[in-house]
Amino acid sequence: MSRLADYFIVIGYDHDKDRNGSSEGRIIQRFPENDWEACPFTQSIELFCRPVGWTLSAQRQPPEFFVAVLTDIDADRHYLSVLTFSESVAISPTKSDDGDTEEDTALNIHSLMYSPKCLVLVSRLDYFETFKNCLGIIYTAYVDKLDVQLEVLVGNILGCVQVPPPGGPQIRFSIGAGDRQALQPPVSATVPTSRNVTALLFQQLGIQNVLTLFCAALTDHKILFHSQSHSRLTDACQAITILQYPLRYSYVYVPILPAPLVEVLNTPTPFIAGVHSSLAEDTADLVDVIIVDLDGGSVHIPECVNLPTLPEPMVSRAKKALTMIDIDSISSFTWSEMVMNSDLLMADYAFPPPSPKKPPSLEQKDKEIRAIFIRFFAELLTGYRSCLTVIRIHPEPFITFHKANFLGHRGMVDDEFLVRVLEGMGFGTFVAERGTPYRTCDIFDEVYANIHDQLTEESADSEKIMEHIKDLAKQLNTNENPNPQPYVQKVPKPTDGAYSRIHQTPFPLLDSEPVHKILKEGIEKQNPKMAVRPNQVRIVPMGTPITALVDRQRMMDNNARRLEVLRNCINFVFDNKISDARIIFPAVLRALKSRVTRLALTQELSYHIRSNRAVLEHQQFDLVVKLLNCCLQNDSSMDENGVAAAILPLATTFCRKLCTGIIQFAYTCVQEHAVWQNMQFWEAAFYQDVQKQIQQLYAPHYEENNVKDKKHDSFLGSPTHKNSELNISKNCSNGGSVTPERRSSYRGREIGALEIAAEQLRTWSTLSDEKKEELISNEESTVYSQAIHYANRMVYMKVPLETQKSIKPLSPDWDSTSNSNIASSLADSESIDAESGYDEMEISDVGTSVIKFVTRFVDKVCNDSRVTPEHIKSLHQMIPGVVAMHIETLEAVNRESKRLPPIQKPKILKPTLLPGEEVVMDGLRVYLLPDGREEGLGGNMGGPTLLPAEGAIFLTNYRIIFKGTPCDPLACEQIVIRSFPISTLTKEKQVKLQYTPHIDQLPKEGLQLRSCIFQLMKIAFDEEVIPDDLEAFRKLSTKYRSPTTVFMTFAFVGQAIPQPSTMLKPVEKNASLKNFAKKTIMKTARKAGIAKQKPPKRKYVLPTPPMGRRSMSPRSSAGSDSESDRPVSEAMDDLSIIDEGEFNRSWLSDPKVIERLMERPGYQDYVRQGFGDPSDSTVTGKSTEKFRISTVNSNFSVSKSYPALLVVPANFPDDSIRKFARTHRQYRFPVVTWRHSRTKALLLRASGFHGRGLMGMLKSDPATGTSTGEISASLQQERYFSCIVSATPNSMRSYKPSYSDSLTSLDSLMLTGVQESLLVPETPEVVRRSHPAATGSLRNINNPKSSSFSRIGSIREKPRMNSNSATLDSTAMLHQNGGVNERSDLLQSSVQGLKRVALYVLGEKAQMKGIKAESFPKCDFIPVEFYEVRHVKASFKKLMRACVPSAPLPAETGFLKLVEESEWLLQIQNIMQLAGATEDLLDVQGSSVMLCLEDGWDCTTQVVSVAQLLLDPYYRTIEGFKCLVEKEWLSFGHRFTHRSNQTIANHASGFAPLFLQFLDVVHQIHHQFPLSFEFNQFFLRFLAYHYVSNRFRTFMMDNEYERVEAGWLMEDRRSSKINHEQADLDGGFATRHQSHQGASIWDYIEKHHRKSTLFMNFYYSPSDQDVVLRPYSNISNLRIWDYFLNEDLAHGPAYEIETTNKEIQMSEEEKTDSSGQPLMRKIVNGCHDNVFMQQPNVFRQKLQEIHKLETDLGHFQQKWKTVWDKLELPTGKRETMQRNLSFNTQIVKSHGRSIHKRSTLEILVKGKMLGEAAKMFSQPHRFEKHTYTTPAYCDYCSQVLWGLLKTGMHCTDCGYNCHEKCLSHVPKNCTKLKIVSDSSNTNTSVSRVSDTSTLKNEELPVESGPTYATYTPATTNTENSCLHKGYLFKRGALLKGWKQRWFVLDSTKHQLRYYDSEEDTNCKGYIELFDVQSVQPIRNVQGAPKKADENAFFELKTNRRMYNFLAADAKTAQSWIDRIHSFI
Repeated sequence: MSRLADYFIVIGYDHDKDRNGSSEGRIIQRFPENDWEACPFTQSIELFCRPVGWTLSAQRQPPEFFVAVLTDIDADRHYLSVLTFSESVAISPTKSDDGDTEEDTALNIHSLMYSPKCLVLVSRLDYFETFKNCLGIIYTAYVDKLDVQLEVLVGNILGCVQVPPPGGPQIRFSIGAGDRQALQPPVSATVPTSRNVTALLFQQLGIQNVLTLFCAALTDHKILFHSQSHSRLTDACQAITILQYPLRYSYVYVPILPAPLVEVLNTPTPFIAGVHSSLAEDTADLVDVIIVDLDGGSVHIPECVNLPTLPEPMVSRAKKALTMIDIDSISSFTWSEMVMNSDLLMADYAFPPPSPKKPPSLEQKDKEIRAIFIRFFAELLTGYRSCLTVIRIHPEPFITFHKANFLGHRGMVDDEFLVRVLEGMGFGTFVAERGTPYRTCDIFDEVYANIHDQLTEESADSEKIMEHIKDLAKQLNTNENPNPQPYVQKVPKPTDGAYSRIHQTPFPLLDSEPVHKILKEGIEKQNPKMAVRPNQVRIVPMGTPITALVDRQRMMDNNARRLEVLRNCINFVFDNKISDARIIFPAVLRALKSRVTRLALTQELSYHIRSNRAVLEHQQFDLVVKLLNCCLQNDSSMDENGVAAAILPLATTFCRKLCTGIIQFAYTCVQEHAVWQNMQFWEAAFYQDVQKQIQQLYAPHYEENNVKDKKHDSFLGSPTHKNSELNISKNCSNGGSVTPERRSSYRGREIGALEIAAEQLRTWSTLSDEKKEELISNEESTVYSQAIHYANRMVYMKVPLETQKSIKPLSPDWDSTSNSNIASSLADSESIDAESGYDEMEISDVGTSVIKFVTRFVDKVCNDSRVTPEHIKSLHQMIPGVVAMHIETLEAVNRESKRLPPIQKPKILKPTLLPGEEVVMDGLRVYLLPDGREEGLGGNMGGPTLLPAEGAIFLTNYRIIFKGTPCDPLACEQIVIRSFPISTLTKEKQVKLQYTPHIDQLPKEGLQLRSCIFQLMKIAFDEEVIPDDLEAFRKLSTKYRSPTTVFMTFAFVGQAIPQPSTMLKPVEKNASLKNFAKKTIMKTARKAGIAKQKPPKRKYVLPTPPMGRRSMSPRSSAGSDSESDRPVSEAMDDLSIIDEGEFNRSWLSDPKVIERLMERPGYQDYVRQGFGDPSDSTVTGKSTEKFRISTVNSNFSVSKSYPALLVVPANFPDDSIRKFARTHRQYRFPVVTWRHSRTKALLLRASGFHGRGLMGMLKSDPATGTSTGEISASLQQERYFSCIVSATPNSMRSYKPSYSDSLTSLDSLMLTGVQESLLVPETPEVVRRSHPAATGSLRNINNPKSSSFSRIGSIREKPRMNSNSATLDSTAMLHQNGGVNERSDLLQSSVQGLKRVALYVLGEKAQMKGIKAESFPKCDFIPVEFYEVRHVKASFKKLMRACVPSAPLPAETGFLKLVEESEWLLQIQNIMQLAGATEDLLDVQGSSVMLCLEDGWDCTTQVVSVAQLLLDPYYRTIEGFKCLVEKEWLSFGHRFTHRSNQTIANHASGFAPLFLQFLDVVHQIHHQFPLSFEFNQFFLRFLAYHYVSNRFRTFMMDNEYERVEAGWLMEDRRSSKINHEQADLDGGFATRHQSHQGASIWDYIEKHHRKSTLFMNFYYSPSDQDVVLRPYSNISNLRIWDYFLNEDLAHGPAYEIETTNKEIQMSEEEKTDSSGQPLMRKIVNGCHDNVFMQQPNVFRQKLQEIHKLETDLGHFQQKWKTVWDKLELPTGKRETMQRNLSFNTQIVKSHGRSIHKRSTLEILVKGKMLGEAAKMFSQPHRFEKHTYTTPAYCDYCSQVLWGLLKTGMHCTDCGYNCHEKCLSHVPKNCTKLKIVSDSSNTNTSVSRVSDTSTLKNEELPVESGPTYATYTPATTNTENSCLHKGYLFKRGALLKGWKQRWFVLDSTKHQLRYYDSEEDTNCKGYIELFDVQSVQPIRNVQGAPKKADENAFFELKTNRRMYNFLAADAKTAQSWIDRIHSFI
């Protein structure tokens, strides 16, 4: 029996502390006045009575009641029931101390105010309704002046009402006011009572929100409730804790937190708390708190809070049950009832059933909800009792929970929610309270016992779900209301409106004497022996065993084969049939990935231990250890399957004899696993073994144990030992089956540990004291002996075999850390072979760490198990001795194990080397490991398991080569080769290694070598490789990777075969005439370019060493790749110009030298195109040719990076060239590189233009020192451009279109483009320059019915010709009504008549702005977008990581996603589009094109080369492609040495694969036009490989000047017209020069092309191909080059042709049948062999047959090319077989050309839009939901998109359509003008003046429909583009004041313009938003206007200056800042 209430308190407003209507609470009276002994009075109780604070009120408030909860230091809760009412207070306003009147405060003080007063009951019981009634009666007696003394009421409440404990009877009482009350204790003390609070919470928040909170509370998160109602806060907090039953919430619990204590919420511990909504702002800054708004029904989860998901299927069942239907028959109708939402499933019924007469009450719903959550926990914790471990039974039971075992059996190891619940305090309390097997049971125990059967029933019959829930709800209801007969209570209540009486007396002071008297009498009358039902103690039902949850039969079926293989393998091992065991060993290792197989392995091994077969031979021991390691590796550190626990006894039993008296146990070889570092594992394993010992201690007392089931359960866990490791006992489950209620039914089965404990606890009270002491002593000894045993085991597993090495604690995922320093571990390992004995300090370190670990373990388990302090002390004394003895024992074991004969390792295979290739470092034995690629692993790709492979790595002077054999025995006959040239090595790093199948003992660290030819070697060095060798390997590889000069590369060094040691030694002086001539030329060159005398008036020329690297610094840093980082001085070191004054005579003035130069392939191409001969250059006046080959740069005096001979206009003198070259960067002025054979249009290349800034001043005229040189240079530049224009036929005449064009010119396409919606805005150049404020941008008018605005290139939508359309050539553009045609007007203003322009200059945006277009008539300057080198570098790195990952890719980032993220294909697309635009302008438009991008040697080269390849079929032959590369890449100075990092000086700049990109583009074109190329794809891959391999000298040096210095260009080398017979005799090489000058790749290709068909494309058909190719460039048509993906493990890269052929020949020789004949059958594996070289090819085969027949017949062997050329086409049939193109084919071809040209026009017009209009071109889409009534397609994923139900997204600007799911992936570049509606018919129009378009503000009537208008201020059109406008003060420039202006933020023009006033139409100025860098608020602005708000200032920073603005107020300023921010 206990008191109803402990204290009654009256608390009032403390007027003494009153300040402006706020004060504190004051306890006026409390009863009893002395504290109860067992329940002291709680301090600060007044804070909780008024949580929002004690304040006066101007109005009388109605009485309020709520319950607050306090928790004392013992975690007991005290409930504060508070009833608050108002009392009137007379107030006279007074002056406060500081002189301010009270009226100035926030609270208005009246003469009559109301103060709060609280009546409080404090109780430890939670009968809220009773407390409310009692306080209500006291208030009623006071307010209605009842005839009853208040003292009597208080005394009766405190002293006379005794409440029985749970399970007691109902009591009825009265407190003396004529009331009748009843109080019913619940039946069970452990089941909380909820009234209706959980249903109320669901009603407020909804199902999903409550489940979220439920999850958060269980996973220890902080939860804060907000509400206007204090009662609701208490109810909500109570509901969340009740839903957690059977778990108890153990953290901070404050349902109502007072305002002064809000700081408590910053606690780091979890909590559930509530605050009044008025305090919401004070709690808004809490970072990690989940905030719940009860009134608004919302839950806010902060970003930093990561909630786990509730586990399936439990949560699905709970959700379903929360909305489940309970269908009951009522006559012929049915009615539905749901727990939470009774109308959801009936909402769609046509004839819904009648609703029930009486809807279920909130209390009923509450119990059903609770039933659902109790079932949730029962299902979640199913089998938990099977995982309880009994440690002690007497004197007090101690039971633990085996968490890992539970998670493993439930298969929920990775379930974050369950793991966190099991680790929480609530579950710890749950185990402590409910783990005891003999106790009082409650509702949860019953549900837990039956849940498995109920779920089985429900799966068969879903109607049972609600039935079971209602039954459980009924039990919960009975628990709260066990009395079926309701008692009618009588509780007096105040009359209505009583609280608002005016003349209400204050609450009286109570007389304490009568209260204490009644209280004393009540205590004396207490009857402590009230009849209470005793709690029935019984054995707790076991429930379903956890092992029964696994589908045993299916598991057996799946694993039967695996187990059979495992058993056979182990039998082979123990029968010493080692070879048989090794054959099936890989299958066993694969099988060990299964949990069942791992457990079975431990069982099988334990059987063999029983047979006394624990001492093994060496090979047996190795295999057993390997099996154990594989088991542990596949298991986690948690040991959820019990594998590690089962391996413990095995590891301490299996051993081998090393020598007499020294035995090595298996545990010394299995220590490297994270599980041994896990303290939780050791505790769980110890407790499991203790339980078995306790079981054996008590089992003999039960006769049932004598009849045991002999059947062995092979899946329940681990075998274990008593004190001897050889005594194996069976592992049983903790409770074999569900325990029946009768305890007599133990027959015929083994008794479980929990059942033993229950029986012992039941009989404990009947035992004598001696017997009790004996049992306690036996249990103590059992635990103590196991502690000794485990201390020894832990020492065995923790002390490493090599005690000199400190053992490092491993984290579970230790293998995932990548970058580590290998040096430390190597340094440690050097002491392994030291002499006997050890360093005491090191040993003691190891010993100390082990002693600490074991001691910590012993303290934990012994204290938990209540071992006596004496025993614990003796254990502490024993552990150091055990460790010391074990270390001493291991020293001898380690020494002897080193003396074992080494394991036979495979023979090191020697690699095949190239001529001149030498091994620098002999083979180091390594393992080649899988590197993330699936090829060669035998997994999804199929094929043999080639990796990991065992072999050796070799370092030669050319390559890094691995050669070895696979570790997999089934594939070990194959040979694995992986190699790459040392020059391609881009990154080397140490990596952490994880366990790999087939390798016994893998080192922890390995080396990863990454190559830029998409190759990667991930290697682990064998233990025999000493650190010195490893270091030597790394140093040598670095040395050969980065030579000091290119002359130290293999191209030069490797060819000197006779004397490799003297590779850099110069030949004897003037040894021959040829050498003398060469030396002379070299000397001359040195004089020319590297003279040491100071040049007159030049300071930019730096000397270069004769044989040194041609330095590119200071530009060789990464900064050189960015346009913005380009140095101020463009005259860089050795790329600067060379003054002609340096040359005494030009070495190239000799006609013979020029003649020799003209034999070079690049110069031969000029002759082919008809550009004349350099010898004609002197007679320019007489020649009719418009161009000449100039020798102006013959001594490289104009530009060092240009070739010696250049094509320039014939009538432009060399002196002028020298002058105007300075207008271009690096002096790379425009030169002609190709001429169209039909249109005679020219293709020119140059570098970017110089800006008119600092460089203009620096580059003054050399003669005068003034800037007149700049002026003359500009004039010469204009002359040069006019020469180019005049030489372009298109400027003078028209031409006929080529046959390949169906759309005759771009002009016709422009019109089509408009009709097919190529809608691009344009800003006319003239207007932009003359009137910067009135720059025109185009806008359209919305016409939703117009269907002519479709996407570019849509084949589904045909152009619609309007009646008002006109051609672009037409000069009469006006309608008869004087209007302007809208479409033609758009094009005329946008493109300015593209046809009339003779020269297009494609350049960078930054340079085009400063060019005066009027100075260059008939020229158009088009800014284009291109990728800079830094982008290419970054993209290439990402592409390499995608194609050659170092580890398997995670599931969320697939290969294709990584390729997309690399943007490599976007860059390829960009090159193709620019080249396509160039192609169309030259071929279709007939205009000349000049490319002026960056420095003219990277992107320019790419675009120019691709354009020529597309236009000229000659370049698609092998000879032509050679010319193209020689001319554009080599002669014009692409910096190969710099970009490919060929020397150590360039290494830091980063690898930039510009040439590789070009080859990839050619590959894309080749793929689309396979009949148009003479060479095949292998030819391109060969070039891609060897341009970085440094085997050939061709792609070395940075320009022709450096190659001339090296003497390459002038050597006696055969041209393309080489004598074939002689060449064959020489083998294609000039052997004498080869040793010094290096080999040319073209000679090598030519040689092989003559001998074989390796580079030939047999599909090449010159007669059938189109002259001009127009490939598709959209991403969907591009493919990832197989060069990036394929590799050949059989013989290494196929591009080393000699070694590949030799390897293939060797492998074929080995593959012979029994008779020695080679096998006819070939097996080709895609992951191993090169399919291209192995697959049969009919042409190749036939040519080989002819060759063989000629040899057999003794005929002269013809070259294959001769035979091929003799083949005749079937000309007779060809005419009859002429194919007629179908209409569809023509449509497709026409569409392809149309797409191509549209892309060209898009580039041109997009480029024209500088400044603000260009931004429009890449504006984001404006998507709106759209319902498609006709079938449409998603423009992103191409899937169908239509239907009334499925709405898509439609861009209102450009008409882009997509799914809603695709929205986030759509490219953010809206390619159309915004189509906005305009209500007026007034539009600005365009009038024509002369050749250019000028915009004027004339208003002309036009037809309705889509029109395009330029922007004019103060017209109606501005409203749509005006994003924001208003008045701002703007500070003028320096020393000027603030002025008010009208500002307009224009979204269309991307400008911030300002006017004098709102009415002003003339713009005073504008700020380009492109240039804005930042905008931010500022304060403390000097010179600001008076009375300005200091928060209303903001600052706008642009590239040029800073602007200061002042808005009207802070809010307006912030609005402007936000608007501007959205645009920058």
